[in-house]
Amino acid sequence: MYCDLHCDTLTVCRDGEDADRFTKSVNDLKNSGCKTQCFAIFTENKTEEQFFAYADYFWQEMRSLQDIAEPVLRRGDISRISGEGKLACMLTAENLGFLQGDPRGVYRIAKCGVKMASLVWNTQNAFACPNMIFKNGVPDFALREKRGLTSKGKEAVEIMNSCGIYADVSHLSDGGVKDVLEISSYPVIASHSNAYEVCPVCRNLTDGQIKAIADSGGLAGVNFCRDFLGFDDIFEGVLAHIKHIVNVGGEDCVAFGSDFDGMSAPEGLETCRNMPDLLNYLDCNLGGRLAEKIACGNFMRVFDN
Repeated sequence: MYCDLHCDTLTVCRDGEDADRFTKSVNDLKNSGCKTQCFAIFTENKTEEQFFAYADYFWQEMRSLQDIAEPVLRRGDISRISGEGKLACMLTAENLGFLQGDPRGVYRIAKCGVKMASLVWNTQNAFACPNMIFKNGVPDFALREKRGLTSKGKEAVEIMNSCGIYADVSHLSDGGVKDVLEISSYPVIASHSNAYEVCPVCRNLTDGQIKAIADSGGLAGVNFCRDFLGFDDIFEGVLAHIKHIVNVGGEDCVAFGSDFDGMSAPEGLETCRNMPDLLNYLDCNLGGRLAEKIACGNFMRVFDN
């Protein structure tokens, strides 16, 4: 069994032409041993109206798939849902830029069931700056953005906590991550970010960030994107980043953040159908106890127990 902090499947399915793709995806997740999947609404260049259209799609799918999947709305839901043999589905938001600098818009997304949200993607907005610095329209992965949250961004984090929404710092600038860690009363989550010391690109977490996220009780979800792993062998790369994050932050702060449907699929780990092979690999190389914590236990500690 495993849990996954991030995928773009919901957005891709809603935008696609295959009306049954979400149903197929849920069945694939269940068959792969997924216990909980976080489904992100990706909002770059989207309006608030478009965001809620995606949310409506999620809820329509939840109603139509109620025999095999249910939404996660409160603590204990994951255990109950998975105990009934269903997939637990958590709605998240990637990039709150569509709120146009209105922190009170967080109340509106909370009402539609969002449980985790990031302030920014790769373009600066009224809340925050991304960790990527662009030169002539191309990201320079060697540079790291130092600017922090705006006053509106800080207010948004405070409101997120008051609504039970976890702050996701993947894609966020170094200064923004620092601000979130100082403001948030909730564990801080990097839903799909790897270790900078293993692969030195700005999208990955520094050792200081990993330690601070761990100290908050939060999680770093290892991203399966080859560009952020830095290894030709994908399983070897996932293992290397897990080991480093464990060494820096301890074994309680590592999880999966696959980024399925949001990246160029790496050979051998193209979809959730490959997850049983990865789980077996980690079990052999880490031992069953630690492999289980990374696959599921740490996620459950934060979101369910």
